[in-house]
Amino acid sequence: MGEKSPSYSSPPSSGMAKRLVIVLIVGLIALTYQSNTPPPPKICGTQNGPPVTSTRTKLKDGRHVAYVEFGVPKNEAKHKIIFIHGFKSFRYDALPVSKEVLEELSIYLIGFDRPGYGESDPNPKKTVKSIATDIEEMADNLQLGPKFYVIGFSMGGEAVWSVLKHIPHRLAGAALLGPVANFWWSGFPTNIIKESWDVQLPQDKWAVWIAHHFPRLVYWWNTQKYFPKSSVLDFDPRVFSSADFQVLPKLANPTRLSFAGQILQQGEYESLHRDMIVGFGKWDFSPLEIENPFPNNEGSVHIWHGTEDLIVPVQMSRYIAQKLTWIQYHELPASGHMFPIADGMADIIVKSLLLEKID
Repeated sequence: MGEKSPSYSSPPSSGMAKRLVIVLIVGLIALTYQSNTPPPPKICGTQNGPPVTSTRTKLKDGRHVAYVEFGVPKNEAKHKIIFIHGFKSFRYDALPVSKEVLEELSIYLIGFDRPGYGESDPNPKKTVKSIATDIEEMADNLQLGPKFYVIGFSMGGEAVWSVLKHIPHRLAGAALLGPVANFWWSGFPTNIIKESWDVQLPQDKWAVWIAHHFPRLVYWWNTQKYFPKSSVLDFDPRVFSSADFQVLPKLANPTRLSFAGQILQQGEYESLHRDMIVGFGKWDFSPLEIENPFPNNEGSVHIWHGTEDLIVPVQMSRYIAQKLTWIQYHELPASGHMFPIADGMADIIVKSLLLEKID
């Protein structure tokens, strides 16, 4: 369908408009000297790539997907959950559900590396739809059965919209945790998008604007030295709330630290930059157009979002929940973006999805 461009699609101030002209001129120079051409990825298992250390499954197009398993054995599980990680993350960042809840609810949980991250092969043809088809094919390869749950965080939460759109018949339920929003999705009032847009730091406005309008300049923009690049990419402390700072030390757990060097080992372009190009690019649907996958209440869809989220502002999630009344919406006062790793939060999220007894 036709795309509705926000009225503020170029940064609003005249000073920033002048800077845009400079950016474009420099970008054209970069194009001339081909400095916008990313280096080829270092694919795992190839001569010049990192070794393969994980369990992987092979997709029909020849790509490999790396994954890690948690919980009870697959053949004993009552509930099978696929977790979709976020930006600058990987398979070991799966939702930290306690061992007690995994066993109590008989859960088999998979964390997998999205294309280009960790030990999953890059997908230079990645689209909004391809993550859904990857998940479906992975589920079939691993014999998860006709239906399974998906939970996605941040950029992985945005990917859940593709799953809901393209393979709703495979779902037993879904949860989106602080899902990234595309400012160019159709159907959103200008004031809602502007409120969300204005929460971002100036360099983040530029980063997503360029990803949407000039995707071929994304590599150059994120490697140039003339202007500040994405604060999220740089892990800038300004994008974290006070609540986030309380839980960030949990990312320093021994298991994650042992494997964290794998996250970007194949290169930033086919992981971080590709995420930005697809996530903030031109979609062929809006979440507001998605139909209820569970018209007979045989499953449920949940959105969880912190009110103090400075990385993914809450406004667009809130609006989606107002329009799609079949979604169960959980707004968390005083919580930031990293709420899923707060003490006990993962257990609450999973129990809500599987048992539907927690508001």
